[in-house]
Amino acid sequence: MPNFSSLQGSHAAQLEQAAKLLAQQHYREAHALCLGVLRADPANAEAFYLLGLLTLAHANYAKADELFAAAISRDGGHAAAHAQRARCLIALSRRAEAVDAARRAGALAPVDAFTLDTIGVVMSRAGLHGEALAWYGQATAAEPRNADYAYNHGAALQFAGEMAAAREAYRRCAEGTGDTRGLAALVQITRQTAEANEVAGLERLFARHKDDPDAALRIGHALAKAFEDMQQPEAALLWLDRAKAGKRALISHDPKADSALFDAAIRAAETLRGRTSTAKGAPVFICGMPRTGTTLVDRILSSHSALTSAGELTDFALCLKRMAKTPSNLVLDPETLNAAGRVDLGSLGNGYMDSVRASLGIESRFTDKMPLNILLAPVTLAALPEARVICLRRHPADTVLSNYRQMFATSFSYYNYAYTLEDTARYYVAFDRMVRHFEASLPADRFTVVHYERVVADLETEVRRLLDFCALPFEAQCLSFHENAAPVATASSAQVREPLYTTALGRWKRYEAGLQPALDILEAAGCIEPQERSRG
Repeated sequence: MPNFSSLQGSHAAQLEQAAKLLAQQHYREAHALCLGVLRADPANAEAFYLLGLLTLAHANYAKADELFAAAISRDGGHAAAHAQRARCLIALSRRAEAVDAARRAGALAPVDAFTLDTIGVVMSRAGLHGEALAWYGQATAAEPRNADYAYNHGAALQFAGEMAAAREAYRRCAEGTGDTRGLAALVQITRQTAEANEVAGLERLFARHKDDPDAALRIGHALAKAFEDMQQPEAALLWLDRAKAGKRALISHDPKADSALFDAAIRAAETLRGRTSTAKGAPVFICGMPRTGTTLVDRILSSHSALTSAGELTDFALCLKRMAKTPSNLVLDPETLNAAGRVDLGSLGNGYMDSVRASLGIESRFTDKMPLNILLAPVTLAALPEARVICLRRHPADTVLSNYRQMFATSFSYYNYAYTLEDTARYYVAFDRMVRHFEASLPADRFTVVHYERVVADLETEVRRLLDFCALPFEAQCLSFHENAAPVATASSAQVREPLYTTALGRWKRYEAGLQPALDILEAAGCIEPQERSRG
């Protein structure tokens, strides 16, 4: 929470009391005090700011944005109001405006940790991870004992490849009373051994927080990673099941909804077959199921002098949603994909390019590495005739295992399939059906499939093929992707800073005994052959 100890103005005492009430979540009383101040002093920026924070605490981002804007109209130098307005705008998917507001806040040289951290958060969510890092550093310097700021700083350092400093930041976060994030994050980027591990500390944390679904998910995933590092796959799977149990009971996931989304993408491919626009721009979309090598390919291609990584963007899906005007609160759903045939494809393609360039300032060709963009491949190629779409594939059983092992953002419902092995396998089957259709129906010079195993087995051949596909000349630095210093804000941020390794190939074999339900589904669908499995 912000520090309100320096409130100024003729109603400072009332506003300071309102701030304390707000920090204690006594919202009604805080609201009444702020309104009382505004009745006497309608130009009081601080009262509008506090009302904005109160509204933001209830996740009403549009109304909070109005209140922070009102504070700024009365005091243009209110750095905190600019920062919190940026936070609202990024939540409303208005990224270019959010970045502008955050930079305005930064230009006012704020010194309070809350504002500094907020600027960092906005920059991170906008994909400007390099810019975010300095703000997080200033926030932790201003308030070293704050676990939230230490965690954010650790994540930014991890994305930047500064692993030693990231570990220190996560340690500081772990020292915070009751915090469950620091130690779990530390384990995710630190190899655990029989001689040196955090298992005992994590098990104590899990026992204390087992009834908190989010905390249990986080801690249990870290324990699973620790036991995997120590080559105990059975224990790792047991911890994954325990980790996911609480959250699994809360979500309502229907595999039929996943299939409906894939079916809609297949229909879009047929509806848009042969259609194209005149929009300009040649981005390279790298997509597929998560944990299949998308980050690796992004690092390879963005090591080329002609390509910049834009990170994982939702811009294309958001542009389509706004133009389709479908009623659901989901950005990507069957109704929106069904509506793709009715939108102006040129406006869609140009809107996407303008959105990326406005907020990220990228003028050259770029990569967009959002895995879910695979569902939009037919729409993308119709809207941007110079674009390329690369779909990553990996052995079906390794794909299922890697997705089940991954702790996805709990607020992102598209990955709710990963709470059970069976649902993850069913998701893969539907994905496989869609990609096979794309291979048969989308233009081969603009849509291609890349197999993770082939990249690992023969890097140079696959790199040359990828560059040819993107109409780029070969550059040797693409083979040294691990030397790419750009930030990596994905689960693979540690791995892609190492030379190519083969230890992830065939990982599912080590877990096979516990994967039988998923393997049954994959085999029944023809995704794996019976002879691949051990029947003992």
